[in-house]
Amino acid sequence: MPEVKRTLKIITEQKVTGDANLEMPLRKWNIELHLLGSHGEDIPADCFEKVVYKLHETFGQRATQTFKMPPFRIQEEGWGEFDMLLVLTPKDKGAEITVAHDLNFQSEHYETKHPIVFKNPKPALLAILKESGPLPGDANGVKARDESAKKKKRPDKGIDMEKLAENMQKMTEDDLLLVVQMIHDNKTADTWTKNDVDQGEFQVDLYTLPDSLIRQLWDFTNEKIVR
Repeated sequence: MPEVKRTLKIITEQKVTGDANLEMPLRKWNIELHLLGSHGEDIPADCFEKVVYKLHETFGQRATQTFKMPPFRIQEEGWGEFDMLLVLTPKDKGAEITVAHDLNFQSEHYETKHPIVFKNPKPALLAILKESGPLPGDANGVKARDESAKKKKRPDKGIDMEKLAENMQKMTEDDLLLVVQMIHDNKTADTWTKNDVDQGEFQVDLYTLPDSLIRQLWDFTNEKIVR
């Protein structure tokens, strides 16, 4: 599985604690991180092992701060606005993700959303990410699989669906990878697929594929089997 996409929500709050009449009064501010679920709801960002905040150099020894528990809340004070970097380390030795964040004092509470990508996540991380939304390969869900029963008697002239399934089972690993790529490139919203990462298996309901793709697979598998 090459990548999983999610949305990170950064919540920033700030308020004046010093003399409000000053041009640049002292302020306290804090930041929290959440993931957005498939319906836009906040989900704990427990897919991360740690989050490192890289603040402005004027914070001295506090310019780099590390947090290891959601919501990875940092609380500081200062008088200036600045851009910071957040370095997110996914669990299960995932590749680091860096996000830029603008700390500003235009509003006492503001939220920003950032698309993030988990590249080649391992099984343990995938299991956590599944709690915040669908994974590639199973996004179409059970409903499409159930509805496919209505399509079992599709009138594809010259195409034997059972024979097609048999041909696919006889193919080499390299040819099967090409078949999987063809399915990914041409599937529709009605297509049911499941990518079982733990078992290293890819499943597809042939009866949910579009007619044009069925024809491509039929011609391709017949050519390979004949060889």
